[in-house]
Amino acid sequence: MDWFRALDGRQRKAFWACFGGWALDAMDVQLYALLLPTIMAIWSLTKAEAGTLGTVALLASSLGGAIAGNLADRIGRVRILQLSILWFSTFTFLSGLAQNYEQLLVARTLQGLGFGGEWAAGAVLMAELISPKHRGQTIAAVSSGWSVGYAAAAILFALIFNFVEAETAWRVMFFLGILPALLILFVRRHVPEPEMYAKAKRADADAPQPRFSEIFRGTLGARTLVAWLTCLGVLGGNYTVLTWLPAYLQSERGLSYSNTGLFLLVNIVGSFVGYLVGGAASDRFGRKNALRLFALLGTLSVGSYLLFGGSSAAILLLGFPLGFAQSGMNAGIAPLLSELYPTRLRATGQGFTYNAGRGTGALFPMLVGIAAAHVSLTVAIAAGAACAYALVVLASIALPETRDRQLEEIGTGAL
Repeated sequence: MDWFRALDGRQRKAFWACFGGWALDAMDVQLYALLLPTIMAIWSLTKAEAGTLGTVALLASSLGGAIAGNLADRIGRVRILQLSILWFSTFTFLSGLAQNYEQLLVARTLQGLGFGGEWAAGAVLMAELISPKHRGQTIAAVSSGWSVGYAAAAILFALIFNFVEAETAWRVMFFLGILPALLILFVRRHVPEPEMYAKAKRADADAPQPRFSEIFRGTLGARTLVAWLTCLGVLGGNYTVLTWLPAYLQSERGLSYSNTGLFLLVNIVGSFVGYLVGGAASDRFGRKNALRLFALLGTLSVGSYLLFGGSSAAILLLGFPLGFAQSGMNAGIAPLLSELYPTRLRATGQGFTYNAGRGTGALFPMLVGIAAAHVSLTVAIAAGAACAYALVVLASIALPETRDRQLEEIGTGAL
């Protein structure tokens, strides 16, 4: 925990604000995956329609994250963080009012815009506050808030569905998605803009506003392409498992609501540990080596979980390494992206590459849903995740090693 002891009071407040935002963000997003089997049954949705609901939210989040990243470079990281939290909380709540598939599709699409924006602003905010020595571990610890939020969603799922009829329970869970909006009060009071960003804004006071086109020019363009492919692989594989795992446990394994929550909690604990270990690995062994290691572990764990989990006990135990590998891989993405772009374009570049990976990676859950109409859901999930993680290994070959990089010194030339 040296990374946490090294934080001063201002940095710790920013840490908890971003941790809480990411946790509540995850709770809102993962509500859909948990409610997917119920909604499919109540509205008689096909697997392709269900996969599309998940995909449109991720596609919208890619657009929202890219826009929010550019706005964070223009008007500030903290302001965009607040606006994003308010946006996705509101539309998660409104999802509970949907009366049919089309209305839920619209609400999910609009919710996705805010979901992408929260990560884009928060990840850059933390990167600019933390020293290079602990950047990977600290940002990974913030990202571990995803596991906490997922756990909160799983616990709420198990509790509410045991006391409320399914036809009403799914709406109640979406209504609880308004809770993250309360975090805005803390952010407004305790989280200032990073000094690094403020200095860059003063120095570039007479320069044109940051534009998307700048991250596609020259050497920055090459960085952007490779970063996007890396994010595509990481997020495509993760979204495949996160979207379809609850449906797999209930439809393929016949688990009850309570048991589904228990099995997911084991996976979530593995995810939490994976974030912490993945961040430490990226600081110690380098961003590229950590990505390759966890991509390999991810492929092995998905295959083992789906193809060799012949008993309930095996599935329960294998859920830990599955979550560990997924999150360990994701842990190094935010620090890596922040170390590719100069301060003036950092949020624009990071917001675009991560969310472009999210948007294209969002096709994986939909393709798995389509494939599941022809092969078993088990085979479809395993194949989708394996292809995505193979891309991570291939893309990492072209990545520069950025560990220990001083963010103020990054320019538009070769790293």
